[in-house]
Amino acid sequence: MTSNKSKNEQLAFVRVADLQETAPIRAACFNPTGDLYAVGSNSNTIWVCELPDITAITSEQRVAPALVVDKRERLHKLPVSCLAWNPSGELIASGSNDKTIKLTKFNSSTSRLTHTEMLVKVHDGAVRDVTFMEDTSSCTSLLISGGAGDCKIYVTDCDTGVPIKALSGHTGSILSLYTWGGAMFASGSHDKTIRFWDLRSGSFIHKISPIRPDGGTSPASAVCAVTVDKSGRLLCSGHESGDCMLYDVRASRVIQTFRPHSAEIRSADLSHHARYLITASYDKTVSLTDLQGEFAYEERCVCV
Repeated sequence: MTSNKSKNEQLAFVRVADLQETAPIRAACFNPTGDLYAVGSNSNTIWVCELPDITAITSEQRVAPALVVDKRERLHKLPVSCLAWNPSGELIASGSNDKTIKLTKFNSSTSRLTHTEMLVKVHDGAVRDVTFMEDTSSCTSLLISGGAGDCKIYVTDCDTGVPIKALSGHTGSILSLYTWGGAMFASGSHDKTIRFWDLRSGSFIHKISPIRPDGGTSPASAVCAVTVDKSGRLLCSGHESGDCMLYDVRASRVIQTFRPHSAEIRSADLSHHARYLITASYDKTVSLTDLQGEFAYEERCVCV
């Protein structure tokens, strides 16, 4: 992404690398240091790629082939639906339509996947999202996962592969998870609700049932993506209808709803200081929304 100091200049997306794959790509994530990214696809395969030098990007930047540093074919029996890197960068979790999760160790010194894999079988439906949380008491990684089937969220000890909690509350498939603050996480579901969880509690601590942005009282559509800023103050959700919601977590109130897409939003993320919200949709566009200033004013979006 490039920008210009002039307020009249729009932000622009610049493509710098292409990963060629015949099957649809379902998941991608960066490692904690941001110099590597992992990709998962319908070919049941994951790739680890090195980020190219982006210190001097121009609008005339030539697209280069992705620099693949490692690849693991047939990691799952069915498509890879979600990926996550743990905070230390030493573990990659992949969830699949085959109802399993694989925990694969990654050697950061050689930038290679090791042959140490752990199979986690806790779900009775397709796994839709995975995320990590660090257990500060034991200095180990915890895996939080959700999907179809029994609509439960599972917390698994990454050292043993044993689930330590099964959290109930949602009445539809879990579509999205996001963690922050060491013990808190949020979940979005096909039941059209967002729930907040504290691992120190055995159940959800707060539930949001968003309404549509047209001002009516009918519930919004399925919650396909959730993200929270680093301070834990602002939650953003993306919905099946193409709507987005901005929610003040501490004040427990909706700030604004708007529609940046014409089809289902499949992923959403906030920039480091929560100035920008980026969303990707089935309408074949990526939207970058500037959240700086008064939320009541018309949002400013750039689409590609």
